[in-house]
Amino acid sequence: MTTKRKPYKTYTREFKLEALRLMEETDRPASEIAMQLGIRRNQLYKWKEQLAQKVM
Repeated sequence: MTTKRKPYKTYTREFKLEALRLMEETDRPASEIAMQLGIRRNQLYKWKEQLAQKVM
């Protein structure tokens, strides 16, 4: 039995930048910030890498 995968959720550039700002400017761990925002911790690091490469 095959099940359909849910479509990917897309986030605005502003949301991503705000999430990265929280990660950089606060002393809270990335996992706590991600949990509060409802995303995975790895997603924060992917966005950070993309920002460094100017892909976002």
